Amino acid sequence: MTATKLMPKFNVHQNWQAFINGQFKKSDLARQLINPSDGSNLCQVYESSPAHVEEAIMAARTSFDQGEWRNTASVDRAKMLFTIADKIEENSSELAYLETINLGKALRESQYDVTDAANCFRYYAGLITKPTGQSVEVPASSFTTIVREPIGVCGQIIPWNYPLLMAAWKLAPALAMGNSCVLKPSEYTPLTAIKLGQILQEIGLPPGVVNIVLGDGIKVGKLIAQSNLVDKIAFTGSLKTGKSIVQDALGNLKKVTLELGGKSPMVVFNDFDIDIAIDYALFAIYCHAGQVCSAGSRMIVHEDIYETFIEKLKNRAQKINVGHPFAPTTEMGAMVSEIQMNRVLDYIKIGVKEGAKLITGGKRIEKGELKNGYYIEPTIFAEVNSNMRIVREEIFGPVVVIQKFSDEAQAIALANDSDYGLAGAVFTSDITRAYRVIKALKAGITWINGYHNTYAECPWGGYKQSGWGRELGTFGLEAYSEVKQINLNLDPNPIGWFNE
Repeated sequence: MTATKLMPKFNVHQNWQAFINGQFKKSDLARQLINPSDGSNLCQVYESSPAHVEEAIMAARTSFDQGEWRNTASVDRAKMLFTIADKIEENSSELAYLETINLGKALRESQYDVTDAANCFRYYAGLITKPTGQSVEVPASSFTTIVREPIGVCGQIIPWNYPLLMAAWKLAPALAMGNSCVLKPSEYTPLTAIKLGQILQEIGLPPGVVNIVLGDGIKVGKLIAQSNLVDKIAFTGSLKTGKSIVQDALGNLKKVTLELGGKSPMVVFNDFDIDIAIDYALFAIYCHAGQVCSAGSRMIVHEDIYETFIEKLKNRAQKINVGHPFAPTTEMGAMVSEIQMNRVLDYIKIGVKEGAKLITGGKRIEKGELKNGYYIEPTIFAEVNSNMRIVREEIFGPVVVIQKFSDEAQAIALANDSDYGLAGAVFTSDITRAYRVIKALKAGITWINGYHNTYAECPWGGYKQSGWGRELGTFGLEAYSEVKQINLNLDPNPIGWFNE
């Protein structure tokens, strides 16, 4: 039986529209979405006109300034977030289907993402009811409290690789804190965000608290970043776009958090079980076909095991079942779009031209049921140096480079030789060395003898050009708040500073 016949039946051929002030709004701007698994037409999405974007921003502004959400008791905001989580779970099959057919990732990955999205809303529902703030005993018969308040209108621009999960990462803490939001999903993968809007409408979230606008970054995202009615911008995406958003945000000095990707190292010492390291290496780079900001795209391997590591990684990579995302045996799905596929293929050509040794992969897969989809073979490069573009630039595909080191100092130097600093890992049986190396890595998310573990309870973000600020955990809630001190004078008598 073909994977197509195994696909669940959900209605993707509907009017996919922006969600503004509690209602869905159709425009005259239609975009045809393509199914990356087979290159066929998927559905049409009606994107937001500039007028609709301004309407969404004003709806959020009015909701925050005059509405009820910011003044709703935290326990009641928590109840709403718990309800959102429950509804995500109730609709999990449809959400996973939409994520898979829109994005091309394996269904099992989409199912994990839906669960994680529900968990994120639950985490912030629980966190917002916990004690916060500080009280300070200060001189001169005064008492000071320090509180956190919502920022206001939050513009949120999310990437195409984890549409539902990234929406949850941004909406959950913002809503928990009492903000109003204007969310823009990627123009390539907006379906689960729109479905989330349907859920928010169904459960009765007050109009204007969450608005979802559709379109590309230049036509829609830029308007959000530039608007003086927006108080904060949160962006996950490319370094180039992040820098542009910072410039656009200067108009009213809005708060900005950025997660801008990485070129993350996985350091493997010769005292660690090589087969276990290979297993984690495969997961680090080939999960979601390498379309992960924290992907372990640089393997830094001790010289004693370098050749063996390459051979074992090649043998395992060649056995990965790249297939239709709905097939139960599929281990790695498609690239999100033809544009992204060609971008990755171009990087592979660059690597060969730069003199790197192509160990395996490097080609588009065009056989059988995959012939019209956007699939790339798991690819490995060796004999690389730190000046090569495939070593320095984020490829965002199933392509890994393997570098060699001789001692701990060289391993750390190679790992840190990057403009990025999002993630990194070290594999060694020597726990003291593991901790030394991890402490020395300039990265915000690190693992010892593991990779890709992600928890809503823990901060997400990076050093250097991997971005500004953190998402998730208590840090994520703080990123959607302003800090205020309230000074209470306990002795309101004349000061006598000036003569009568």
